[in-house]
Amino acid sequence: MSETSTGQAATKPSNWNLPNALTTLRIVLVPFYGWALLYDGGDSITWRTVAWAIFFVAMVTDKIDGDIARARNLVTDFGKIADPIADKAITGMAFIGLSIIMDTWWMWTITVVVLVREWAVTLLRLSVLKSVVIAAARSGKWKTAAQALALGFLTLPLLEVDGWLDVPGEITYGFAIVLLLVAFVLTLWSGYEFFRDVWKQRASLRTPTAD
Repeated sequence: MSETSTGQAATKPSNWNLPNALTTLRIVLVPFYGWALLYDGGDSITWRTVAWAIFFVAMVTDKIDGDIARARNLVTDFGKIADPIADKAITGMAFIGLSIIMDTWWMWTITVVVLVREWAVTLLRLSVLKSVVIAAARSGKWKTAAQALALGFLTLPLLEVDGWLDVPGEITYGFAIVLLLVAFVLTLWSGYEFFRDVWKQRASLRTPTAD
């Protein structure tokens, strides 16, 4: 083994680090979030609020673990694989759980289309991780933000509250539905951009280069 290879191996970060611990925490939180969201058919104000708190923690740790990993050079192969899986697991659980609660054809349609797109992109990104680098597009970041806000708001028991919170709850619910539709459009567009960029990268890899 060359000195360069030895040096790279020595400086390679361990999988046992804070960013990976936060990623693992997000994965562990998924079933608890789903249980709290669907408790009593989704009609429990208390447990819907608990579900929102879990979802909020998951979204915050998603931001924190990425920032820490890049700032402290703690990016690992485990993190590259587990991080997108954790993200898709928690948002996928939210989409499915909310579809069960709302039980409308349009919500199920959005859920199926979004999940197929998200997992197709994730699996393709992981499969070409070592040979092709696909930078995160701005539309993808907007999609992630819109999804997080929409799913977070819809997780709250906005239509279950009474009294002075009744009208604010309905207004917030309407706003969340608009955000969900925006996220749906951005999901389709960013997916198109991703597959387009992968195709361009693959085409460039086939181009022979001079030794």
